Amino acid sequence: MVANLAIAAALSLAPSLAPKFRSTRISMSGITTGEVHGENGAYVAGYWVPLENCPKHFNIAHGSHVKGIRARRSMTGRSAAHPDGSYDVAIIGAGCIGSAIARELSKTTASVVVLEAADDVCQGATKGNSGIVHAGFDDKPGSVRAKLCWKGNQMFPALDEDLHFGYQLTGSLVIARGDEDEAHLQTLLERGHTNGVQNLRIVNQAELRKMEPNIDPAATAALFSPDAGTLIPYEYTIALAENAADNGVEMRIRRQVEDIIKNSNGLFEVQVAHWEPREFVQTSLDPLSKVRQALQPTKLGSYFGGENEGGPWQEYPELKKSEQRVDIEDMKVGGSGSKRAMNGVVVDHEVVRARYVVNCGGGASDKISEMIGDDSFKIKPRLGEYVLLKKSSGSACNHILFPCPGPYGKGILVQKTLWGNLILGPTARDQHEWPDPQVDPDSKSVILQKILSACKRLVPSFDVDDAFHSFSGARAKSTRGDWIIEPSAADAHFIQAAGIDSPGIAGSPAIAVEVVQLLKDAGLAVEVDPSFNPKRAPLIVPKHGDVLNGGTPLIYTPDDKTSINAAGVPAEQNVVCKCEKVTEKEVVDACRRSLPIDSTQAIRKRTRAGMGGCQGKPWNYGCECRVAQIIAREASTAQGTLPVEQVGRRPWAATSQFPRRWLSPQDKETLAKLLLEADALSKEEVSEVAAKIEATLPLAVELDSASESADVNAAKPSSLLLATIDTNSSAVGTGNATLIAPQLLMFSADPEHETVSL
Repeated sequence: MVANLAIAAALSLAPSLAPKFRSTRISMSGITTGEVHGENGAYVAGYWVPLENCPKHFNIAHGSHVKGIRARRSMTGRSAAHPDGSYDVAIIGAGCIGSAIARELSKTTASVVVLEAADDVCQGATKGNSGIVHAGFDDKPGSVRAKLCWKGNQMFPALDEDLHFGYQLTGSLVIARGDEDEAHLQTLLERGHTNGVQNLRIVNQAELRKMEPNIDPAATAALFSPDAGTLIPYEYTIALAENAADNGVEMRIRRQVEDIIKNSNGLFEVQVAHWEPREFVQTSLDPLSKVRQALQPTKLGSYFGGENEGGPWQEYPELKKSEQRVDIEDMKVGGSGSKRAMNGVVVDHEVVRARYVVNCGGGASDKISEMIGDDSFKIKPRLGEYVLLKKSSGSACNHILFPCPGPYGKGILVQKTLWGNLILGPTARDQHEWPDPQVDPDSKSVILQKILSACKRLVPSFDVDDAFHSFSGARAKSTRGDWIIEPSAADAHFIQAAGIDSPGIAGSPAIAVEVVQLLKDAGLAVEVDPSFNPKRAPLIVPKHGDVLNGGTPLIYTPDDKTSINAAGVPAEQNVVCKCEKVTEKEVVDACRRSLPIDSTQAIRKRTRAGMGGCQGKPWNYGCECRVAQIIAREASTAQGTLPVEQVGRRPWAATSQFPRRWLSPQDKETLAKLLLEADALSKEEVSEVAAKIEATLPLAVELDSASESADVNAAKPSSLLLATIDTNSSAVGTGNATLIAPQLLMFSADPEHETVSL
């Protein structure tokens, strides 16, 4: 038995959470590092399982999909309604919170329907985040966050052993850079103890360097939490929703809630607009469309990209140019999969009657709440942008690396993802602070520079040339300043699960338990469902290079853009995505599960087809064309005819900060230049800046050559804003603000308040 403090703590609290096996490939600290999920094995319940053991512990044979019913267009294959058409519970929103609640309710005899505004589960705030299962040491003691984060964290090993979404106990490090930061580490340690977080400790510089050889030399210590973990947020959410659907929960996508009223029988009537993409509607309503399709040659549909892509884009006339833009309002209701972003049109209006409603509407949860007369909170979106680097940069760190947290959250971090990429971000930009809420005051270059410069302070050696993808999310922060998990004051049968920002993923399983208890307290009478199957088989099949477990080789078939399998090889050997080694069989299996799928983006989130370094380049292997043809074939079998050109494609530009879907060499040079500019401030320039400040007001200025920093101390510290100039960061800190080097040299004095404006 492996000695591990984190697992021991979990078992002492809840023996039923004990994993049924232990890995033999665990480092001395009990943290799994050095392996990549899907390559020669998989992470299960936090620990590494080698390839030969995956059939028993990962790719299980008796998952819930065995009894699941194949999905229909935009909904699951069976209704969960009572004979009178009503439901016990309607859940609004299918992010990680709504899906976790749905699965928790699927353990009971409750009749449950989930309504999702976007074109798939997990298209909102859950999709665009770091995928970290936080331990909870940073949360304010006494808050709902503090109550549920650690509790949820400890549920993940057992949850992953059931659902096989991939969970790695990487552990996290909050990095200090000097005495002031180290004092803050002590504060975090004490706060963690207050919150019940176990196994925390502060590591000194020597131990930190052993744990993280590439850490910035200025790092002096760190707070280590071995219980922090890593997952892929959409794979986690899909696993929850799929298992819930297999166990009887009804899921409807492309359902936007327009109003909620209470009828004379005491039931909520949730009024829903069912939308579909305009092109799909036009085709399906045309009585002659099937005849024309039979007479016309097969069309491959379109790729979405930008002008002057980083490759021979001119050779692909089907490449549409910048066809989709996503704004913050879209991000509240599904982002790139929202009605407006997908050019959707309403095809039907539905009324869902339910005894109870759970509001998991994320960015739109305040609007949902207002529909029943509860205006007790507002959602204030906080944008977080990311940059993703190729797997070749994944070895830059072993743990999740945080800076000391600031007023806008946990800071811009560096992390190796479950699949081996390096992820940088997120930013924390509040829309309500913009002069014009409809106009982003920051250019994309400023945002990218902020990410790159902050991450270089953690790991200076990452290679920005490996950057290949950018995305952003909108966190659902509320005016309450805490998670809102409670019965609504307007109606006790309406349960709020709103305003859930970071660390919402970590808390999600505990939030689900809490919400189900609130429903029971409100009168929901349910029993345990004896037929509930907690086990879910993954769609991913781990490989050893180009070989499947057992020695069967993968086969890369010719790319003629018109064939799924030009060589006619078995589906389990036919590679449809070269970068991620996804096979035709994996895509087919996804299409035949219980959640509706009609886009390459949906398959991308489930199988990783198109997730690799080439990002689905049409001139590389044509993976998006192959996947689209499989979806069309499978959908036509299950739902009637779906022309391949009507299969949804990966959107562009969506929320990317990059100018093109496929970066050019010039784009890579621009990123490198942004990083250099952010790091360009020399000691001479610092002295010049300090002199300008001193000339503005009578300040005492000292330059410490050992630390290469200048502390500008006010003559009247009680009333003067302190400024700190740090050449290691090439930035000026003013209270809570940080200004990047190119914006440093503008100063003004406020004689009334005796402050320096930077």
